[in-house]
Amino acid sequence: MKSKLPVIIISIFVTYVAFVAVIMATYDPSPDEMDWEDRQAYNQAQLSEVALGQSIEEIKSLLGKADFSEAKVSQESNLQVLFYRTHHKESDGETTKEECTPLLFKQGKLIAWGEDTYQQYLASTIDS
Repeated sequence: MKSKLPVIIISIFVTYVAFVAVIMATYDPSPDEMDWEDRQAYNQAQLSEVALGQSIEEIKSLLGKADFSEAKVSQESNLQVLFYRTHHKESDGETTKEECTPLLFKQGKLIAWGEDTYQQYLASTIDS
């Protein structure tokens, strides 16, 4: 009489491999769960999908939690800037604003993104 142990071990192994394959095929991490390199590439790709006038909630659902944020009231308007990492500068283990693309929101709607816009925001020259 042959032992059933090898058959049981092989069956368990095949089941495990099938389980791992299903998880790998169906699991899609949110941007907040990605490592910095994957998230940076994801953010770069998703920025081509953003459009002026999108709400801050839409952007957060698309890109996840911002790396940095700032807000102020300027000329009777609420301005908010969300920073998303999009380019690597220095391997120091820290994400800095210089490695991020700023997205500027006025009254909760996207009005611009990019470094020039952020400099205008800092100088408070954004039209109300």
